[in-house]
Amino acid sequence: MTQNTNQHNAIELTHAELRHPEWEEPIVCRVEVDLPAWLTQLTGGRQWEVYSEAEEENCISFEMRESQHDLTKRAGKLKAAANAETVAPKLAEVTLYHNGYAIVDVDGQSLFDGSLTSGGSSFAHLTYFHAESGEKITLN
Repeated sequence: MTQNTNQHNAIELTHAELRHPEWEEPIVCRVEVDLPAWLTQLTGGRQWEVYSEAEEENCISFEMRESQHDLTKRAGKLKAAANAETVAPKLAEVTLYHNGYAIVDVDGQSLFDGSLTSGGSSFAHLTYFHAESGEKITLN
C-alpha cells in the first residue's frame, strides 16, 4: 500500500510540475523599434524623421526623410564641391510586419530585409503582455 501511495504522489508531483495554468493564457508580443536611431545606424550617421505612416492588416509602414539639419550639412558640402543649387532629402520606407519581419529601403535601395526579433538590431526590443488584462509580463 505504501509503495502504491508513493507512486501516486510521484505522479501527482510530476503533473503539478508540468501543469502551469499561467502558461495557458494568451500572450501578446510587441516589438518596439526606435526608427530614427535604427535608420541612422543603417545609413551611416544621417539623422532621420518620420513624416507619414500607414497601417495595414499585417504591417505598419513608415515614410521617413533626412532631418533638415543633415540635409543642410550635405547641401553645404555639395555646393562647395560642385556648385549644386538644391539637394533633395533622402527618403526611406520602413515596413514592420506584425510577425517581427522588417524591410528598409532608402531611395529605392534595400538596406535591411530580415527579422528584427533574431537579435539583428539593438534598436528593437520585445515586450510581452497578457492578452486579456494588458498587464506586462517580465521574463526571467
